[in-house]
Amino acid sequence: MVGSAVVRALKAKGYDDIVTRTRSELDVTDQAAVNAFYAAERPDVAIIASAKVGGIHANNTYPAEFMFQNLSIAQNTIDGAYKAGVQRLLFLGSTCIYPKYAEQPIKEESLLTGSLEPTNEAYAIAKIAGLKLCEFYRRQYGVCYHSAMPTNLYGAGDTYHPQNSHVLPALIRRFHEAKANNTPEVAIWGTGTPLREFLHADDAAAGILHLLELDNPPEWVNLGCGTDISIGDLARLVKDAVGYEGELTFDTSKPDGTPRKLTDISKIKATGWAPQIPIEQGVPMAYQSFLDEQAAGTLRE
Repeated sequence: MVGSAVVRALKAKGYDDIVTRTRSELDVTDQAAVNAFYAAERPDVAIIASAKVGGIHANNTYPAEFMFQNLSIAQNTIDGAYKAGVQRLLFLGSTCIYPKYAEQPIKEESLLTGSLEPTNEAYAIAKIAGLKLCEFYRRQYGVCYHSAMPTNLYGAGDTYHPQNSHVLPALIRRFHEAKANNTPEVAIWGTGTPLREFLHADDAAAGILHLLELDNPPEWVNLGCGTDISIGDLARLVKDAVGYEGELTFDTSKPDGTPRKLTDISKIKATGWAPQIPIEQGVPMAYQSFLDEQAAGTLRE
């Protein structure tokens, strides 16, 4: 999703020498394969959008895979870039790197000041390692390696697995199927009260390109929209966008996760970037992308 959005943004800006690899074309957990890729292509700039991702269920069920694969991706892509002489690299992390009870909105300085949310600790530790690798390679070797920490992303090319996807695409699929099957109610995990921040992938891509155009970017910045919405209200937005007319209920036996996770985006805004797609506009856009991809047979599950 993010990689595709970045490619679209690059093409819109007139870039045509864009080198990409899909998961099937390059296993970024394989160090030798990554090194061979860098040696063959010799890119000027590397954007590391690869990751093993998922929602609360997937993170909590497969922590070993989430930690090992994301650690492998970080060290292979960052070290491989340095060995190949790449002078500019941007690594994409996640706002789950911050402590569970970080002061809200979360500033970049909150990193490593408290305990992580247990349900995504494995993923968070791997992303922290990637961020720190960029920081240390920049400090020790003088290369401009830096990081962006996106909040919850959504949009064209998202993954819609019924159990393992993130909350917004999971809601889109659940309400869509409930409408198609005339299901009388849709149950949402948790109480619906946790607050989350969502950024459209096209906004994220614009922010990434903006950071790459800065001569001296911050070591890492939050990449979000600066506002949040409760899971309950998000579910109602999706319900309305889909046109589902059944009941919405909440399964309070399931975990809520972090009670609130809103980023402070003042640092990146100070460099001249701001998001453009509010969630009320973005959710219908995301549902239309879901319908288009389903019709084209390209829906990622």
